[in-house]
Amino acid sequence: MIRKRVNKILSDIDDFIDKESSSGVLLIFATIFALVLSNSFLSPFYESFLHIPVEIHIGALHLAKSLHHWVNDGLMAIFFLLIGLEVKRELIEGHLSSVKQAVLPGVAAIGGMVVPAAVYVAFNYSSENPVAINGWAIPTATDIAFALGILSMLGNRVPVSLKLFLMALAIIDDLGAIVIIALFYTTDLSTLSISVAFVSLAILIVMNRFGVTKKAAYFIIGWVLWVSVLKSGVHATLAGVALAFTIPLKENAEGHSLLKEIEHDLHFWVAFFILPIFAFVNAGVNVTEISLEQMSGSVPLGIMFGLFIGKQLGVFGFSWLAIKLKFAELPAGSSWRQLYGTAVLTGIGFTMSLFIASLAFKDNQMFHFTDRLAILIGSFASGFLGYWLLKNTKENAS
Repeated sequence: MIRKRVNKILSDIDDFIDKESSSGVLLIFATIFALVLSNSFLSPFYESFLHIPVEIHIGALHLAKSLHHWVNDGLMAIFFLLIGLEVKRELIEGHLSSVKQAVLPGVAAIGGMVVPAAVYVAFNYSSENPVAINGWAIPTATDIAFALGILSMLGNRVPVSLKLFLMALAIIDDLGAIVIIALFYTTDLSTLSISVAFVSLAILIVMNRFGVTKKAAYFIIGWVLWVSVLKSGVHATLAGVALAFTIPLKENAEGHSLLKEIEHDLHFWVAFFILPIFAFVNAGVNVTEISLEQMSGSVPLGIMFGLFIGKQLGVFGFSWLAIKLKFAELPAGSSWRQLYGTAVLTGIGFTMSLFIASLAFKDNQMFHFTDRLAILIGSFASGFLGYWLLKNTKENAS
């Protein structure tokens, strides 16, 4: 029985990593495609595509946004629903369910948020543009699809323990991003919409407590929750997280878990549809119009150094300290060099960094797209160095 459960857990982990690595490849293609379009004669068509108006009318309810905003507010809410489901499962029965398992990735994730933010602030605290400081959270993110994708390309050069460490770290990182968005990127609030959101959330909690396991019931109330949060001034993606934490994880008599079923169903669509589309509509930067002088501004420098230097210093430095103080142990079968290489990979911010940038700077042309280009440069530099370090390590995992 125990062996069967262990094999099931290992199978789920392999399936998760396979999907994430494949998604990482697709994200690269989507990014390259967006860059080609935005830097060619097709640029006007690309921009027109992003600004296609999409409206929904249901009685008095009127939602009107551009395609770009529907992707960032709508599709990304589904992405955050998946993140919320993963966080809840990991906290209750996964790799974050015990203090011993959670200490190292937890400490590393904190370092990976604090140090990059400090690096960014160091570049921008005296900026002439007061809006610049709003981007402090941009380099704190980790793109799990890209990072795990690179680890998977390395095969048995990287022990499974490090892959689990990176996966847990990225999940905690995402949880930190959720808290940051809720606390620091919320605009003026609508009392009526907030009230509707709280009522919807209360209904979802009651459904959970009474053992309701009908998927449609959660999605219908969840849709009301999303609309009310969208109209409230709080970012709509947080509705996905709130919905996720109300979905039952406990298995019924037949061994069926609604949370795991929804998580499994969503993983494919998020990995191969939602994230590539998000990358496509957000990564299109016309580099021909960006000069080296513009890239030497405080915002792009803060982002690049935050991702490439701050992330690796924060993750590895905090991990080293936790291990040396005997609060945690080096992941089984791994070396310090491998841990450092993995820490470098956390500097791949990409999708989450692009998303936070869209919240920090409402006008995406405020810094002439140098913020987006800086995210791409910092992320790819971290990916290349991390891959090189791990590929050339002498310690091969068994």
